[in-house]
Amino acid sequence: MNTIQYLDITRPTLLIDPHRVHANIQRMIEKARRAGVRLRPHFKTHQSAQVGEWFRAYGVQAITVSSLDMAAYFATHGWGDILVAFPLNLRQIELVRRLSKSVRLGVLVECAAHVEALAAAVDHTVDVWIKIDSGSRRTGLAWDDPQQIVDLARKIRNYPVLHLRGLLTHAGETYHSQHPAEVVQRFQRSNQRMNEVRQLLEQNGINGLEVSVGDTPGCSLSNDFEGVDEIRPGNFVFYDAQMARLGACRETDIAAVVACPVVATHPERGEAVIYGGAIHFSKDGLQENGQTLYGWAVLLTEESWSPRVKQGALVRLAQEHGIVHLPADVLATLSVGDLIGVIPAHVCLTVSALGVYRTLQGEWIETLVRA
Repeated sequence: MNTIQYLDITRPTLLIDPHRVHANIQRMIEKARRAGVRLRPHFKTHQSAQVGEWFRAYGVQAITVSSLDMAAYFATHGWGDILVAFPLNLRQIELVRRLSKSVRLGVLVECAAHVEALAAAVDHTVDVWIKIDSGSRRTGLAWDDPQQIVDLARKIRNYPVLHLRGLLTHAGETYHSQHPAEVVQRFQRSNQRMNEVRQLLEQNGINGLEVSVGDTPGCSLSNDFEGVDEIRPGNFVFYDAQMARLGACRETDIAAVVACPVVATHPERGEAVIYGGAIHFSKDGLQENGQTLYGWAVLLTEESWSPRVKQGALVRLAQEHGIVHLPADVLATLSVGDLIGVIPAHVCLTVSALGVYRTLQGEWIETLVRA
């Protein structure tokens, strides 16, 4: 099971296939081009200046991040148009002020306190996006509460230093779909609601706003972006088991796998124990046949990794332990000390947990976590 390429791996290690990464980037760029929308990829998935350069090589100029610290990291690596797709953290307002001096900074607001604090802190123009809850019930003003939205937009326009750029949502409900058609239906419903909000604002004299939408499932599966100005998918750079289950990608599009040492085998119960637990994978899972799985098992090869092992899955997690269910014939080939691969359920959290990854060619890539 061990190959020369993997002999120096001693702990859970995230491996990426650059060929698949580049193919995923190119595919999404081409989709955005055909649709006539701006691609502002979310960098929270890869969190790496080096992978960011791969995007830049294809002409990407605007990016999304999930924190102000991530914005600062990518600003130091030459990115000049950065949107922080997270509600404004007033305790980091000084960092907002500093960043606004050097980059075109976009921030999210959803209440008067955000607007007032922002206007008082900055002396360089900041792009302001109103966060709209179009159905996911996470953050934002409810799309069907027009008075709140109109009042907040008017308040923003009272401050010359704040540029009301547009309306932003994340259709997180697509992740809970059961099949691709449901993903598309939920994504389109969210986009329609966003355009209804924009029309409402236009009826109240607030014009010229953009609509920004996110989520990898919707952006991967939908071909209709009517009324949308920019898309912000992130997970697509690597994809993962959740995305494959939804039909947002093929298994052969998945560009990341975690190589984990086998520390024990239990043929009597059809399981191997790996060094790879909740602190490496997180506890995000996917539902399959009524069971929560934390990843899919694959076999590492000389060049890459195999298709998913039939019925092979990461089924339980402790802090450092992972329990992998495997069919008897595969388990019989495993020895303690071998490596096995796991396609994570949710790669974004796995990247953040591990903090560094390695290409199939052996090159180490550091991230914000290790910067």
